[in-house]
Amino acid sequence: VCRSNKSPWVCLTCSSVHCGRYVNGHAKKHYEDAQIPMTNHKKTEKQEKIQHTVCMDCSSYSTYCYRCDDFVVNDTKLGLVQKVREHLQNLENSAFTSDRHRKRKLLENSSLNSKLLKVNGSTNALCATGLRNLGNTCFMNAILQSLSNIQQFCCYFKELPAVELRNGKTAGRRTYHTRSQGDNNVSLVEEFRKTLCALWQGSQTAFSPESLFYVVWKIMPNFRGYQQQDAHEFMRYLLDHLHLELQGGFNGVSRSVILQENASLSGSNKCCINGASTVVTAIFGGILQNEVNCLICGTESRKFDPFLDLSLDIPSQFRNKRTKNQENGPMCTLRDCLRSFTDLEELDETELYMCHKCKKKQKSTKKFWIQKLPKVLCLHLKRFHWTAYLRNKVDTYVEFPLRGLDMKCYLLEPENSGPESCLYDLAAVVVHHGSGVGSGHYTAYAAHEGRWFHFNDSTVTLTDEETVVKAKAYILFYVERQAKSGSDKL
Repeated sequence: VCRSNKSPWVCLTCSSVHCGRYVNGHAKKHYEDAQIPMTNHKKTEKQEKIQHTVCMDCSSYSTYCYRCDDFVVNDTKLGLVQKVREHLQNLENSAFTSDRHRKRKLLENSSLNSKLLKVNGSTNALCATGLRNLGNTCFMNAILQSLSNIQQFCCYFKELPAVELRNGKTAGRRTYHTRSQGDNNVSLVEEFRKTLCALWQGSQTAFSPESLFYVVWKIMPNFRGYQQQDAHEFMRYLLDHLHLELQGGFNGVSRSVILQENASLSGSNKCCINGASTVVTAIFGGILQNEVNCLICGTESRKFDPFLDLSLDIPSQFRNKRTKNQENGPMCTLRDCLRSFTDLEELDETELYMCHKCKKKQKSTKKFWIQKLPKVLCLHLKRFHWTAYLRNKVDTYVEFPLRGLDMKCYLLEPENSGPESCLYDLAAVVVHHGSGVGSGHYTAYAAHEGRWFHFNDSTVTLTDEETVVKAKAYILFYVERQAKSGSDKL
């Protein structure tokens, strides 16, 4: 219908091919159209059975039932679904073989595994690998691509020893995962490692993260199903579960995750979330000081809170400014959002503070200070907020620096920090396109070896800094600028 070649789904009733939900949703529309009762005619028994409810993802060969709203594992008595899979695989293999011969002729003078990308008429070698969309999984793909371009974090996982989770008859065979399978022998760390290893190796155009998504379903029930999810929520769940699994070891592999370079971090234990320090808290972990003052008696209460990211409000005075070039008032900047987060504020009536001296809830003020900055500063802009019964999106453009974000003025004790330790350079940006949290599409921009790339599921393109700074950022990943001596490198 729309001539899209992304996420093709084939109807197993009539063999028609349509695009999946995250493109234009024509596969779902095909199912819905088949449900409309025939007017002025009684349905025959044969017509009643033809529902067009079951289709197959032509990329992962998984079978999906729209009536159940779930992927299904069972086959017909004659094994017809498996025959369709084998036929599609044969088509893919033959197409891959012919395409490989064509590329060999094209790349006679370059590496066999190099991919070509045209930018401004010139051809450049591109080793980036995209991630296939498994049905509204762009929220996961954008986060994975962003994390894969944070070198300190990514290299740690890529250097972990491989763990073979399958053995015997199932070793090496492709499996079609569904949530109904009872396999508890899963490792998020291992599948995350495999996915990171598949990216940037240059051997394929797109990698299918279905094994990782299967593990996500097993251990994060919130993300079961194929509806659009919140990328920030997924990132927090992912980091928290990686942290917990690394603490306990996985599949007999001992954890060597408490980093000796961060003795002060693990020694104080204040920055450790849920136990000992891991690579997650060592890189993303910082410490906030929450300062509350009673307005009646002046009693001050201080509390230290570890964080993996900071969620920043977009100040209300900027919420109508949607584009960078709009002339209505001053531009909203990332500094405005940070200042709003750390400024002194008076708590409203619903957040009265229980004063230990007054022995009752009193009006009070609150202020945040950053006691310790992380190596990678993750900033989440609160673009989704509740109004009555709806969750609306704040579409305001927020200006952010590519280099030299100075966090010194938000520190509790700025005099104790070095000249370079408070400066951050941008590594990746996650962008939400669309109007609502349950719809729309996620993509990511990330810097790799001095070049900026745009990751849109399977498609990876080179881009420039001018395009990146125009993006309406949802999540920003800033990497601490290293001192020239390089002694503090992870």
